[in-house]
Amino acid sequence: MKIEQLFSVAGKTAVVTGGSRGIGEMITRALVENGATVIISSRKASDCDALAAELGPACIALPADLSQMAEVERFAAAVAERFPRLDILFNNAGASWGAGIDAFPEIGWDKVMDLNVKSVFFLTQKLLPNLAAAASPEQMARVINIGSIDGQHVSDLETYSYAASKAGVLHLTRMMAKFLGPRHIAVNAIAPGFFPSKMTAAIAEEFREAFRAATPMQRWGNEDDMAGVALFLASRASGFMTGSVITVDGGYATTV
Repeated sequence: MKIEQLFSVAGKTAVVTGGSRGIGEMITRALVENGATVIISSRKASDCDALAAELGPACIALPADLSQMAEVERFAAAVAERFPRLDILFNNAGASWGAGIDAFPEIGWDKVMDLNVKSVFFLTQKLLPNLAAAASPEQMARVINIGSIDGQHVSDLETYSYAASKAGVLHLTRMMAKFLGPRHIAVNAIAPGFFPSKMTAAIAEEFREAFRAATPMQRWGNEDDMAGVALFLASRASGFMTGSVITVDGGYATTV
């Protein structure tokens, strides 16, 4: 019942896709600072290398463009080589695209869907042997998918493929939970609200301020907010949870 046991990730192996900045970086730091060894991916090798250099040998950079199936396979093989037993997989890598419905391009649909949904499914599939090797009835392996409140409510922004992809991620989480639970792999999701990142920096200032003002807690998300829920889902503290979505948004999605 002690905190250091219930919430411990010490000695665990983990993968965080898109783990070099934004929400992914918050998760990576939480895991490494609490004793896990983490492989991070990013399309930009320089971002991966910089964070790995800062966090030390417990953070391993493996750059990859997971929107491409060949890269998913290459990345999964590289992870498997280093981690025959994988305790935790955070499917966090994502992209967005905004355009009015009359002008929304096919590339804006395919790019987002390939990274946000397709890569989540197939990377998990490719790493199942490694997750299974770490899994047991007493200590489930963990898959945590990063969704969004935009998959739970109707956004004010015309980000059609992003909203559809995140709704897909949340239901994919439930599907995976049903069929992987008997294999001792728990699958849950986080649905973040507004956390400052490179992605949200593309949103116009007036929209960002409106989101903050409409949030009951009157602020945006920060590192502690994401670290807390990430450690909870990655540790024994969430041992009887699978197929769940934890919304971390200061109350925005359920009140606006």
